[in-house]
Amino acid sequence: MQKLTYHVATSIDGYIAREDDSYDGFPMAGDHVDAYLVHLKAYSSVVMGRVTYDIGLRMGVLDPYPWLETHVFSENLSVPALPKNVSIHSGDPAPVVGALKRGEGGGVYLAGGGRFAASLLRAKLVDELWIKLNPILLGRGKHLFGPEGVEHLALAHIETTTYRSGVVLVKYAVNND
Repeated sequence: MQKLTYHVATSIDGYIAREDDSYDGFPMAGDHVDAYLVHLKAYSSVVMGRVTYDIGLRMGVLDPYPWLETHVFSENLSVPALPKNVSIHSGDPAPVVGALKRGEGGGVYLAGGGRFAASLLRAKLVDELWIKLNPILLGRGKHLFGPEGVEHLALAHIETTTYRSGVVLVKYAVNND
C-alpha cells in the first residue's frame, strides 16, 4: 500500500499561489529546493488538479514529472498528443487515487492544488501532509486547502526540518479513522 502525500509549499499565511496562480513570491533556490528534488525522486506517481497542470501547460510542459506516472483530474481539459505516462481523468478521483494507493511503489505525490487536495482529504485518501512553510506573507491568493477548506482533522506530527533558506518542512500523518 502506497501513501498519498500532499507535499506542498505555502506562505506563512496559508497561500500556495497568488490569485492569478503565480508563485513568484516563493524562494526558488536554496537547500529546501535540493531536498524537494530528492523527495520527488522517491515517488512513483503524481496526482493533480487541472489548475496545477495548467501552470506547466501554459509554458508548453506536457509532462512536468517525466519519471512519474502522472494523473491529472479535470472535467474539461483536452490535450492532444499527451505523453504516454500522463493521463487525464474526469469524474470522481477517489477510485483512481485509491487504485494508485493499492499499487506497488514509492508513494503518490499530491501536487495540488488546494481545492483538489481538500477533496481528497474529505475522501480520507490523504495519508500525510508535508507542508513547506516559506518565510513570506502573500496576503491573499489560493488557499492551502481551497476556498472551502476542510473540516476538523486530527494530525500527528512526524518530523520538522528547518533549512538554512528559512523554509520549514513540517510532516504530519493524517488520522483517517
